[in-house]
Amino acid sequence: MSASAQTAHHDAHHGHGDPESHATFRGYMTGFVLSVILTAIPFWLVMADVIGDSRTTGLVIMAFAVVQVVVHMICFLHMNTKSEGGWNILALIFTLTLVVITLIGSLWVMYHLNTNMMPMSHHDMHSHIPAAPAR
Repeated sequence: MSASAQTAHHDAHHGHGDPESHATFRGYMTGFVLSVILTAIPFWLVMADVIGDSRTTGLVIMAFAVVQVVVHMICFLHMNTKSEGGWNILALIFTLTLVVITLIGSLWVMYHLNTNMMPMSHHDMHSHIPAAPAR
């Protein structure tokens, strides 16, 4: 195989011939601007106490975080369904599955520890004090 044929085969295999696979300044700047906006909005929501309810604010911030992760994956990591024959997306799905299992399991364990290991009330502690030994 000639050197030019090997280079063409290598470029085709790694997607170097695809203009969408290369990063552009415009793509990086778009990702940067979106990242700044997706960071500034939740910061403003918390600092100005716009929503008022802490649970709702937390859910909105988590939604912004998810959108920001997607922006980073697309703009900076260049992940899409066509890259590497779809293996990137399969690896991402596997990673997300493991993260969800870990988070749900951790929350479940912490909830049950909190429920089952709470200290006794003041009244309960006084009724369970052993009698002093007789002398």
